[in-house]
Amino acid sequence: MIWAIALGLLGLLAMSIPVGIVLFLLGFGVDVFFSAFPLMRGLGNLVWSTSNNATLIAIPFFVLLGEILVRSGIATRTYSALDRWVSWMPGGLVHANVATATMFSATSGSSVATAATVATVAMPQAEKLGYDPRLFSGAIAAGGTLGIMIPPSINLIVYGFLTQTSIPQLFLAGLIPGIALALGFMAITALICTIRPSLGGNRRTFPLADMLRALVQLIPIILLFAIIIGTIYKGWATPTEAAAVGVAGAILIAGLFGGISLRMFAESILGTIKITSMIMLVVIGASFLNFTLASAGLGNELQSLLDGMGLSPMGLIFVVVLIYIVLGFFIETLSLMVVTIPIIVPLVVAQGFDPIWFGILMIVLIEMALITPPVGLNLYVVQGARKSGKMSEVMVGAIPYVVAMLIMVILLIAFPTIALYLPSVLSGS
Repeated sequence: MIWAIALGLLGLLAMSIPVGIVLFLLGFGVDVFFSAFPLMRGLGNLVWSTSNNATLIAIPFFVLLGEILVRSGIATRTYSALDRWVSWMPGGLVHANVATATMFSATSGSSVATAATVATVAMPQAEKLGYDPRLFSGAIAAGGTLGIMIPPSINLIVYGFLTQTSIPQLFLAGLIPGIALALGFMAITALICTIRPSLGGNRRTFPLADMLRALVQLIPIILLFAIIIGTIYKGWATPTEAAAVGVAGAILIAGLFGGISLRMFAESILGTIKITSMIMLVVIGASFLNFTLASAGLGNELQSLLDGMGLSPMGLIFVVVLIYIVLGFFIETLSLMVVTIPIIVPLVVAQGFDPIWFGILMIVLIEMALITPPVGLNLYVVQGARKSGKMSEVMVGAIPYVVAMLIMVILLIAFPTIALYLPSVLSGS
């Protein structure tokens, strides 16, 4: 059954069938060929119970939050402000790409939305200021991946929902690795541009007065992040309620900066509907597939296979890491998560690993999938914003940042406290 499911998944995806439909088709196939019970009769109840979960309401709220900030012009102001604070380093404006992506990751929860936002704002500056197009675009693609690590993250919400893990704890666990990755991206950029100064364009400095005035543009985003995360960790609001508060805050910020209009609202709501519909189809399809796989006994089959391989717990983790790296070349990130979580997570937890720690490790591996060809979504988003040049330039530019992610994977395995420190301290355990 394992190989039949794997081949079926790859074959259907190769036919360009939408991922949500693929998950349902695989579930039907498991029911027909591998189950002695009519599992399809539970489809209606399963679809209703999955979509009726209050936790998932946070997804459209966080998507709408990001849409409002992007379409109201807040992104342009944030980028300009960060330019004044980080362009003095080797690499100049490339650091502003990463810093802006980090700040928007802390509000939007979506990697693709973050990459699209920064690319749209930053790309016109690359040619004007003489930056190497490979490094410049690669940094945007990599910075965008932080959207699924730094809370609030839609992918962490989905992981928590599918594994019944605390979403606030996952948000806490993602904070230090997310910030560390952002600093790692900037360090690699500075190192490359110190060795090859021509790649980084001109380093620019600004008067202190300009830098201080630029902080005014950053304060609303920082306050919005603090309100969202603070209300969750203080226990004043659930992630869903905090997301709703965040939307209200985003509308207020847009109004203060003159970005409110009927067109902005219409485009934000339409974008939210499209993205949320895609996510929910995938989540519901994954729930049905998970139900059929569990009922057909895939978990026991996998456990027997691994027992036969004689892997140690750490050996299992390295095999899982390799699986995610390979699958990340071919499968879109959210799809990769929902397909593998019900199979991989129970095996990992059975070996004594913390599900919160593994969730963060998985997110780093998923982030790599966003900037590795041929299916790296952020690569295509950035290339679309460039409107010129070759796709290969973006791919080459992203390679140094893939290395940074691999280093983070090694560090998380060697030092799990990187992810578990904040959850343990703030929960009092």
